[in-house]
Amino acid sequence: MTPQRPKENRTAVDPMSQILSLRDVASQIDACNDLEATLKCLIAATCRHAGWAMGSIMAIDAQGGYAQVLARHDPTLIAAQLADRWALASSPTLVALRRNEPVHIRDAHFADAYPGYRQDARDRDYRTVLVLPMNCKDALDRPMVLTVISRQVKEVAEADLALLGTIIHLGSIAVERTHRQAVQMRVTEGLRQALARQTQLLDHLLGEGSLGVLAERVGALFPDPVLVVDLGDKRIIAGRSPDPALFSDEDWQIAVVTRHSRPILRAAQEGLSGPFALRLSDPGREIVLPAHIEPLFVGAQLSGALILFPAEGRAGATDLPLLESARLALSLQLMHNHVLARSETHVLSDLFRDLVEGRWKALADIQKRAHHTGLNLLEDQQMIVLDFAGHAGTQGARLTEFKRIVMRVSPPDAAAAVIVALDDRIACLLPADTEFRRNRIRSFAETLAAELGRTIEKPPVVVLGGLCRAPEDYAVTWKRCDRLIGIARTFGLNGVLMTSGSGPLEMLVAALEAGELRSYIDQSIGPIARYDLEHGTAYLDTLAAFLREGCRAQPCADAMGLHVSTLRYRLARLSELFGVEIDSPEKRFDLELAIRLQMITRSE
Repeated sequence: MTPQRPKENRTAVDPMSQILSLRDVASQIDACNDLEATLKCLIAATCRHAGWAMGSIMAIDAQGGYAQVLARHDPTLIAAQLADRWALASSPTLVALRRNEPVHIRDAHFADAYPGYRQDARDRDYRTVLVLPMNCKDALDRPMVLTVISRQVKEVAEADLALLGTIIHLGSIAVERTHRQAVQMRVTEGLRQALARQTQLLDHLLGEGSLGVLAERVGALFPDPVLVVDLGDKRIIAGRSPDPALFSDEDWQIAVVTRHSRPILRAAQEGLSGPFALRLSDPGREIVLPAHIEPLFVGAQLSGALILFPAEGRAGATDLPLLESARLALSLQLMHNHVLARSETHVLSDLFRDLVEGRWKALADIQKRAHHTGLNLLEDQQMIVLDFAGHAGTQGARLTEFKRIVMRVSPPDAAAAVIVALDDRIACLLPADTEFRRNRIRSFAETLAAELGRTIEKPPVVVLGGLCRAPEDYAVTWKRCDRLIGIARTFGLNGVLMTSGSGPLEMLVAALEAGELRSYIDQSIGPIARYDLEHGTAYLDTLAAFLREGCRAQPCADAMGLHVSTLRYRLARLSELFGVEIDSPEKRFDLELAIRLQMITRSE
């Protein structure tokens, strides 16, 4: 049976009543503090003062193809479950938005253009529907419409539309106000959280925490994985992996300090700022990680970098207060480390200078000073001295790099080394309280020399000094190391040298000019050495052994494993070929001295 069209419902317009209604509407919606409450007050006040039975406010999701009910007013609704979503294809809301004008459905029972409304109107027994665009958006940035419904057919006059438009305008103002309040609350909460985070990070600094612990705390604050780079120590501190499909957290933390350290340090050294692509090379693959880098400064000096790896779809670091807090805290930590390192270096240098120059008087005082620097004078210490010939003035700059190399090449169970720069040299003191440790120090010195040789053009001289068992030994050991460095400089030697063989001859070599020594050696035994080299003979070794055995033929032959007649033949040939004479003590001394000097220069 076809529904019958009802009679129209007309109401007279009272201007004074409308003004009072608007005042009441404004008061009601102004009392609401959040968006949900504001929308509920708005639709309720609209229905009450504009003479409509019920209504709702909906957000339009054009991309999703539906209208979502945000607030509803229906005094007759008891327990019925009503739909909160309407398909836009069967709703007039999209038409109202596109045209930006009201859509009036005079009788929804016969609204063939909107079958969804027609069926709902018959089910819930309502007639006239008026849909009005609100010119504001919800919290998800979706446009909204206001719908009012009458249970009877209702004509809508211009005055009715004007009243509804004014109410909606008041509502839009209130909605925008709640949006601003929400934004302000988010900003305030963000600032509060930023202040709390900054306080937490500064508390760490005031507590003299380490850079590693601070980097861990910064990583916990950011949603994205982070790297912290300290250019002073060439140190990289990693947290979570930026791509679990490529690296586990543990693999990533190892990779950034080994095979991938160079591109990371290079990016930090270039002072890059903002988004960039970190390119890493692994065997058989090229890895590109989108990253965001922030340089860290100590004063005007570039000292490090904070690198973040944003999640896919996010171009960079978006939490600026957090980013600024992290940058400030890390920069202050680097400055703290820089000042502390310089202070410790000066204190240690002053202590070491007093030790090697013997300028201390009270044993208890020097032991106390040494204890504060980490040097135990009551424990045997092996001294290693490095001289960077041809790199004068660079030792201070190389001290940090040298410390990093020492840490890397030291055995896992090795005790901590004390490293100090003095004038143009670097000294390394290693605990040598056990035979096991003493035996490993020579190997450590050779590894250290090889590592340093890769970082500078001319390898350094590495002198393995003696044991320092008491404060008095440091001056003696330093002088012996200095003497051997002088010998090495004279003859252009490098690599690992040992002071254990130092004696009067070494002192003589260090005191004389290199040209004079070479001339003296060449005149005395140079022809013999060249002849042996060209003919594969051993005349010089034979002469040295004969002089070493006091010119006694049989003991010399026994020591060399020769028949005595063979030895005599060689001695005769030395006299025939080179005019060697050993019949007087002076001539024997001359030959023996030249051989000893040649052995010193050749063996080192």
